Amino acid sequence: MKKNFLLTPGPTPVPAEVLLAMATPSIHHRTPQFKAIFKEMNENLKYLFQTQNDVFTFACSGTGAMEAAVVNLLSAGDKAICVQGGKFGERWGEICRAYNIDFVPIDVEWGIAVEPEEIAQVLKKHKDAKVVFTTQCETSTGVLNDIKAIAEITKGTDTVLVVDAISSLGGVNLETDSWGVDVVVTGSQKGLMIPPGLAFCSVSKKAQGLVEKAKSPRYYFDFRLSKKALDKSDTAFTPAITLCIGLNEALKMIKRETLEVIFERNRKLARAVRAAMRAMGLKIFAKDPADVVTAVCSPKEVDSDKLVKIMRDEYGVSIAGGQAQLKGKIFRIAQLGYVNEFDLVMGISCLETVLSKMGYKFELGKGIGAFEAELLK
Repeated sequence: MKKNFLLTPGPTPVPAEVLLAMATPSIHHRTPQFKAIFKEMNENLKYLFQTQNDVFTFACSGTGAMEAAVVNLLSAGDKAICVQGGKFGERWGEICRAYNIDFVPIDVEWGIAVEPEEIAQVLKKHKDAKVVFTTQCETSTGVLNDIKAIAEITKGTDTVLVVDAISSLGGVNLETDSWGVDVVVTGSQKGLMIPPGLAFCSVSKKAQGLVEKAKSPRYYFDFRLSKKALDKSDTAFTPAITLCIGLNEALKMIKRETLEVIFERNRKLARAVRAAMRAMGLKIFAKDPADVVTAVCSPKEVDSDKLVKIMRDEYGVSIAGGQAQLKGKIFRIAQLGYVNEFDLVMGISCLETVLSKMGYKFELGKGIGAFEAELLK
C-alpha cells in the first residue's frame, strides 16, 4: 500500500479542517451569507499580509497576481526595474515584455540574494523607473532576498516596490506596512494551506496613485473594479466560492497559531533539514537560504529528475526538482504550510533510501539523526 506525501514548495498539504470546510454545500456568492465569509476572510488576509491596505482576491494562480501588478501600475513605454535571480524573478521581466514595458534587468547569479545596494545604484541611474519588481523567496533556487533593506531604498522615492511573496507569505516575515512595501502578491497553494486557484495583491496608497494613471489594457484584473467591489465586501466577478470558504478556515488556523510561532517553526525545520543534508554529504544550493524551501545540490552520480520521479512514483513522496539550467542538478524540499517535523522525518528517510539505491555512498540514517539532533537543540 502506497500513501502519498506532499513536500513540494507548492502545492502544499491541505489540513483536514480546511478540506471539511470546502466539502460543505456551495452557496451563492451574491448573498449576505457569502459576503459575511468574504468580509471575515479579508480581515484575516490583512493579518497575514501585516497591512491595513486593501487586499484584492482573484481566481487564478500567483502568476495572474503578478500580471495584475504589472498592468495596473504601468503603461506601455514606462520604465521598471526587474530583479532576476531565478525562474520566477525572470517572470517579472517576461510579463513586462508582454506589455511593452521598458524594463531594466538586474541579473543575479542563481543561488545568491540580490544586494540591496545594487538596486540602489540602478535606481540612481534610472530615476524615472516607476516600479521595482523583486521576489522575497525565489522558489526555484531556495534563496531569500532582504525585502526590508530593499524597501528602505524605495520608500523615500516615487518608485513603487512590488514583491512576489508567492512562496514566502505566511512562511517567513514580511511586514508590508512597517517596512514600506507597496504591493505584495501571493498565491493560495503554499503558506496559505489551500489548493491552487486563488491569488492576492495588497496595494498601498502610493501604488494606488499609479493605478489611476496606468494605460495598460486590463479588465478582469482591474484593481479599480476590485476596489469598488471590495468596499462592499463583494467581488467584481464570480469568486472561487469553495476556495474562499477553505481559505477563511486556513486563515483562522494561522491566526490561532500566530505568525510569530509559524515563522519560528519554519526556522527550526529549515535548520534541521539543512543539517540533515550536510550530514549526508550534500551541499545546500542557496548561499542565502530561505526557511520555506531547501534547495540541495544533487550528487554527481544522481540525476535529480530521476530521484524526484522514483520518490514520487515508487514511494509516494513528492519533492521538487530543478528548473531551467538547474534541471537534473538540484532537488527541493519544502518546510512551509501544513508540514511538521514528522512529515520531514518521513521525507528524509525516503530520500536516504532512494539515494542509496541510486548509487550514492553515505551512511544510512545519518540524515535522520542530524535532523532530530538539530530539532532537540
